[in-house]
Amino acid sequence: MRIGLLTSGGDAPGMNATIRAVVRAAIHNGDTVFGIYDGYRGLVEGKIVEFTRKNVSEILNKGGTILGTARLPEFTYEAVRRLAVEQLKKHDIESLICLGGDGTYSGAIRLHEMGIKTIGVPCTIDNDIASTDFTIGFSTALSTACDAIDKLRDTSSSHQRCSIIEVMGRHCGDLALYSGICCGAEYIITNETGLDKNKLLNDLKQTRLAGRRHAIVVISENMTDVHQLAKEVEAFTGYECRATILGYVQRGGTPTPEDRLLAARLGKYAVDLLKEGVTGVAVGVKDNKLVSTPIEQALAMQNEPNVELFDVVNKIS
Repeated sequence: MRIGLLTSGGDAPGMNATIRAVVRAAIHNGDTVFGIYDGYRGLVEGKIVEFTRKNVSEILNKGGTILGTARLPEFTYEAVRRLAVEQLKKHDIESLICLGGDGTYSGAIRLHEMGIKTIGVPCTIDNDIASTDFTIGFSTALSTACDAIDKLRDTSSSHQRCSIIEVMGRHCGDLALYSGICCGAEYIITNETGLDKNKLLNDLKQTRLAGRRHAIVVISENMTDVHQLAKEVEAFTGYECRATILGYVQRGGTPTPEDRLLAARLGKYAVDLLKEGVTGVAVGVKDNKLVSTPIEQALAMQNEPNVELFDVVNKIS
């Protein structure tokens, strides 16, 4: 086989480990892999280079993506996608492995409909691909968030403050939920829980009156203006309050062992599926077992609230 490989959308730690796994698994099978630089934009522009084992040496522990990534809203137009198909045919590339999130999957299914054999690999820190229990990059982003929250707790306790920490995950609250539990946050606010500002203010005031030296609130991005919320908390509760937006620092860093292992498993699995003639699917893990789901179905699936973990929050926070 001649396999194209690209990374698209937001970068995620573990993308390079996935690139390495795909290239090495394919070469082991006697196949040829072509790295496509800068996502679908690079595909349209013909930024395509044959990869060898040397291209993927020393990248296992690196964050980001050596292939680069770029947004291409115009890829929704068939005429633009036809340019991409022409580039693939020019290099005799019959299959394409696409690393990214739902936007990447949308491009992959459109190319599949145009005759290109595609496989999607879930690489996104938000863990917002419902066809898999975990996405590549989530573990590392969670580790980064936990490290930051632990450090903020130290200074919050010293100064008797309330700290509001905004983490990423606009469509999926897993980063807030998992990091809040891991760091013992008093309050976790996600898209799934919603924001009841009056309840939050009253609860924090009671926490203050009960003599607690500090409080930690972890909230998913785009829920509210956290700096304005901090002012309201300070005015109502008596806590000195600070808001911290962790932002893009969560995207970077050396991938955790969990992300490296997931990258190795899913990268090899994607190559195996192509060898078996299975295309138009997204790979993932369910109950620690490798699974594949039609990309169109994966895009339609909704993330279900983790009832068991929210019960943990209610009973031990």
